[in-house]
Amino acid sequence: MERASSLTHSSMASTAPPLSLLYSLLLLLLVVAGNGTSKPLQRQTLLVTPLRSPATVVPEEDEAPSIATGVDSESEATLSPSSFHFELSHRDSLLAATASPEQIFSLRLDRDAERVESLRQMLAEVAAPLPRNVTGRRGFSSKVVSGLTQGSGEYFARIGIGTPPRYVYMVLDTGSDIVWLQCAPCRRCYSQSDPIFDPRRSRTYAAVPCGTPLCRRLDVAGCDTRRRSCQYQVSYGDGSITMGEFSTETLTFRRSVRVPRVALGCGHDNEGLFVAAAGLLGLGRGSLSFPSQAGRRFGRMFSYCLVDRTSAGAPNRSSTVVFGNSAVPRASSRVAYTPMLRNPKVDSFYYIELTGVSVGGTRVPGVLASDLRLDPSTGRGGVIIDSGTSVTRLARSAYQALRDAFRAGTTGLKLAPGGFSLFDTCYDLSGRTEVKVPTVSLHLAGDSAVSLPAENYLIPVDTRGTFCFAFAGTDSGVSIIGNIQQQGYRVVFDRDRSRVGLMPRGC
Repeated sequence: MERASSLTHSSMASTAPPLSLLYSLLLLLLVVAGNGTSKPLQRQTLLVTPLRSPATVVPEEDEAPSIATGVDSESEATLSPSSFHFELSHRDSLLAATASPEQIFSLRLDRDAERVESLRQMLAEVAAPLPRNVTGRRGFSSKVVSGLTQGSGEYFARIGIGTPPRYVYMVLDTGSDIVWLQCAPCRRCYSQSDPIFDPRRSRTYAAVPCGTPLCRRLDVAGCDTRRRSCQYQVSYGDGSITMGEFSTETLTFRRSVRVPRVALGCGHDNEGLFVAAAGLLGLGRGSLSFPSQAGRRFGRMFSYCLVDRTSAGAPNRSSTVVFGNSAVPRASSRVAYTPMLRNPKVDSFYYIELTGVSVGGTRVPGVLASDLRLDPSTGRGGVIIDSGTSVTRLARSAYQALRDAFRAGTTGLKLAPGGFSLFDTCYDLSGRTEVKVPTVSLHLAGDSAVSLPAENYLIPVDTRGTFCFAFAGTDSGVSIIGNIQQQGYRVVFDRDRSRVGLMPRGC
């Protein structure tokens, strides 16, 4: 990291500097004055790599269920590990040849807007919730893939469903609870990259009967009077929907680690924006999320590290989700922990307290903790950390203060006119190989600070060298730390100790 003792650039030689430059310099002086010190602006290097098409990732050969072969019922022998992991990928690697880099990125931002609107609607319904039940270091893991090509910033994992296991891609989502996938026979199903799961071919599939305690845990439940089976329905704010039979099934992860009797929705009627994935693995805090269901055997903790959005082009770059004691990194001294807050009005989300933001090593005066604080009485406000949202959203006043401070520290860079989509601060870096940009750090409750790499907040949006400041303002009532800012960090969700941890270079 380099400390610059002064700000110099060619335009300052002009006898009549533009008003925009004077305004930026004034803002920078105000930031310095607000801290009561004249310390130099802290900067770091950004390598300028324009947007490019990700390489298509061919999934590894699905593991043979060696432990499960010939077994008709679940045995505790298959559950000997107390931790497990699985690999993650970004969804753009699944169908990377279908669109240009710009189209892929624009679709991602469109999907991101739908995601934020979905969360807003969910929180808006807090005041009028839907009626319930209308009628040692051992663990497990999996590999993660990126979802850009489908217009979403969601991450995927390869998971085996049923016995014998049929492997499919599932979206990982910390902002929802229900585990579900598309099932045959399909009355209405969207396109997915793997064959649709047929429960009739699984020895461990079991429908949940109507009226059972498990069925009553659903927010919206019904009953198939012919089969006497529990029916589920999940609707998302973007109009996507899944409905079908509520059931229990075995999930298989790497090294044939099996988790039996996981309650999940077997969707026969599904529509919306879940293209390519077979379904969704809910990682939220509710009682029906996968971590809650697996918690009895694997502890109440998991962690993930999200690969960079361009890592599909680097086959050796991968990341994992880890459940169990192994979810907490051995190098725990490198983990910045902050208390995990609970919204009494909404179970699903992981709330943390953001107390401030620094730009160039100086706290931004206009980013007030009071503007980002959760109000437990109304369920509004607060900050959630979410794997399914790409771009970090901050309460509008906090975002504007952060943006202005960042602009003041980048007076040597050429602003791109007009912005890009939801981004209002973009730079023309064409012809550059690297640039110096102000550092950006997030300050969390518990005296924790997260210093973001430059590529986590100044990102390419086209192939011509346009880079944008990857934050946005929101009036939705909740701020969100998205997956672009999380890239490269091991994010630990430790529910036993009610804390969230972030460890840099954790993939």
